[in-house]
Amino acid sequence: MTTLYDAIGDEAFDRLVAGFYARVRTDDILSPMYPPDDWEGAQWRLKAFLTQYWGGPSTYSEQRGHPRLRMRHMHFPISREAAFRWLELMEASLEDIDEDTIPPAFRAQLRDHWERVAGMLINRAD
Repeated sequence: MTTLYDAIGDEAFDRLVAGFYARVRTDDILSPMYPPDDWEGAQWRLKAFLTQYWGGPSTYSEQRGHPRLRMRHMHFPISREAAFRWLELMEASLEDIDEDTIPPAFRAQLRDHWERVAGMLINRAD
């Protein structure tokens, strides 16, 4: 069975995550949640998680164990506003990538997953 990772490739995930973090670095809501000395680590973790989730290498779990997204994000103040901003920046990064690289059907799958994850991670009232 072909996975989404197989269909779009590692480079598409590189571009997606790099575009996202380029935006996060200057974002007024999300940037303060990231340790300034760990941008590369944060970028690696997101890419490793996404590629593993979508059928790529299991490097994330091999190096960090089970994703446990809620537990790993609990100490960050994630409000609805922060979750929506995360979605906006992921969407903007996705829009930077042409549809030949990530076709519409795969974009819909990515968006659906991101919306579920963003909603699940909200842990603070606005």
